[in-house]
Amino acid sequence: MKLYLVSAVAGLLVGGLYALMQVRSPAPPLVALVGLCGIYLGEFGTAALIQWTQDRA
Repeated sequence: MKLYLVSAVAGLLVGGLYALMQVRSPAPPLVALVGLCGIYLGEFGTAALIQWTQDRA
């Protein structure tokens, strides 16, 4: 849970810096969220596949 809190605070800080510098996020928010979702699913799927293959061996 602590990791999620640290991640959220870091995101808020970066968002605040972007606002202070008056620049936009490099990726539209929806595109960024879809990309993060893909990364998470890829990480989860790979870990599950590795565990599955180890269980079969």
